Amino acid sequence: MNGLLPDLPVGRVLDVVRAPDPVLAARCTEVDPADPHVVQLAADLLATQRVSPGCVGLAANQVGLGWRVFSVDVTSHPKARTSHGAFVLVNPVLVEASRNERGREGCMSVPDLTGDVKRATRVAVRGMLPGSGEQVLVETDAFEARALQHELDHLDGLVFLDRVAGAHAVFARRVYL
Repeated sequence: MNGLLPDLPVGRVLDVVRAPDPVLAARCTEVDPADPHVVQLAADLLATQRVSPGCVGLAANQVGLGWRVFSVDVTSHPKARTSHGAFVLVNPVLVEASRNERGREGCMSVPDLTGDVKRATRVAVRGMLPGSGEQVLVETDAFEARALQHELDHLDGLVFLDRVAGAHAVFARRVYL
């Protein structure tokens, strides 16, 4: 095991679901982190994230499964101050959040828009590692904290557009050639 990333099977690249698909609006259910299907999903989320430019996190419902599982990897993002590398959490729960700040977010499930969302800049999230079920506590800040909260929202049936202050805080995504 490498930090928060246990040995996982080879991941498959999955199709990402787009809003307004109903799976994105439903609260996801807890799962057994030792279930082989959950372990495979962990690998699939990371594989899908790796081939998706700019993607820093992916929740299970974004690939059509209503399970409380997400991946995060902000390692190569220019706004990342703190990074725990690539990891997957099963049944994660936000246990602490402080110092709110507004910031721009985008989402693979809402590919044409970005929006300003107010989020905590310091968080602690408890979850289990796929496979072993080991309980871990991820304490982080800045961009990684934002990514964790974004993915937690997905597991609760929310997309970032549900958190924006209004239409004035939604923007067409810029495309860089």
